[in-house]
Amino acid sequence: MGTEAPTPVVIPIHCAPKKAPCPKCGRSGRRKRTFTRRVRTVAYKAVAYLEVTGGEYRARCDCSTTFRNVPEGVLPRALYDNKVRDLVLRRILDDGMSVERTLESLRREYLLDLSTGFAYDVLHERARQLDLSEHRREVLARFSGTLCVDELHLGRSTLLLATDPLADLPVAFALVDANDRGHMRRFLRNLKNWGLAPEVVVTDGSNLYPAVLAELWPDADHQLCAFHVLKDINGLILDAVRRLRSAISRRGKAGRKKKRGRKGAKSKAAAARRGMTVKEKAHFVFRRRHLIVKRREDLSEAEREDLVRMLEYLPELATLRRFADRIYWLFDAPKDLHQASCRRGAIMRDAAFRAVPELAKALKQLDEEKFPKLMAYLARPVGRRVRTNNHVERTNRMFRLLEKVRYKWRRRRTLVRFVILTLDRIWEERAAARSAPAAAPRETEPKAGGKTRKRGRAA
Repeated sequence: MGTEAPTPVVIPIHCAPKKAPCPKCGRSGRRKRTFTRRVRTVAYKAVAYLEVTGGEYRARCDCSTTFRNVPEGVLPRALYDNKVRDLVLRRILDDGMSVERTLESLRREYLLDLSTGFAYDVLHERARQLDLSEHRREVLARFSGTLCVDELHLGRSTLLLATDPLADLPVAFALVDANDRGHMRRFLRNLKNWGLAPEVVVTDGSNLYPAVLAELWPDADHQLCAFHVLKDINGLILDAVRRLRSAISRRGKAGRKKKRGRKGAKSKAAAARRGMTVKEKAHFVFRRRHLIVKRREDLSEAEREDLVRMLEYLPELATLRRFADRIYWLFDAPKDLHQASCRRGAIMRDAAFRAVPELAKALKQLDEEKFPKLMAYLARPVGRRVRTNNHVERTNRMFRLLEKVRYKWRRRRTLVRFVILTLDRIWEERAAARSAPAAAPRETEPKAGGKTRKRGRAA
């Protein structure tokens, strides 16, 4: 026996007064007749309809001969009310689901058998209704003076994105075919034509930005993302760890050849007395190589003991660990540029650091041309310091997740529509958060070295 079809739930709605205003000009017309139609609505595990009784009116204006009125939340000639449309939007945009999974979940939970075309029509209609000029006016009114800029590759296109980390708002985006200086200049020039005049622009270390920023906003400070620089330096330190580990591992393969067969009890006891072999020590170091670059205040007691053993097995790691400590000392909130320059000078003069090839390469990240841009945030008030590009990176990761959910965007207009709708959701969330009566706890932002700190301090 098959499952029985659920009994439909019918909700009557009457909206047929004797007179009603014209939907275009507002001039009232007199009712000619009434009509009844059913519109599908949302009900969990049930089939629900709105039985709408409306009126057809004779127009007294030049807009049309007759017009019909519809209840609030129901579009003219629509088979589904706005609750169904809002549910589709929430599943796709808020929950990050693909269209196919959205339709399957609505079929399972609300018994709605919707088509793929309906879902895309809902997205297209929502994007068409957006007033992007209103968003632009809001951005200009709330702009804090700090701008984060980054680029993201989405399939065959590149998304150029700008955000305001202090106002916590997306500013603008552009979808371009190539990630080059010409497209970046056009994108930032459009922001300047809007009237955007940033005091600080935060970027990563890409060579797209210096010349363009100097051309468009010569008075603005260019802040390089400290997080990206620390990431590159830590990567070079770990490269040195891998080189030293490989060297000690090769030494472990020297000596007499290993005898065939299993070891006896005496051989095992003798090996236990001798301790770990050179090859085992190399493996121990490699499995815990992250401890060389981890902040000391974040090390657990067990990790501290492992670090001591690593330095005993491979003493050359002591120079790498000291270099990592000095780099964190350099970036951990110096008072001003003079103090930061003195700390940099102490690191650059250390001959032990320059003797390691990977560390000598890492010191180039702190050259005289780049270092003032890394410390540009020190010229700002303490409550308005931003030294990382993490705000725009978080938005990029959100788009990357949407791309993974949808596998790929086949058409450019589909990608543009998702970007617009996603940014509109963010604007709505920020507006709702500002209008909320209760003060929400302050957000935390990752430190350049990986820890979190409260917004308002040096970021």
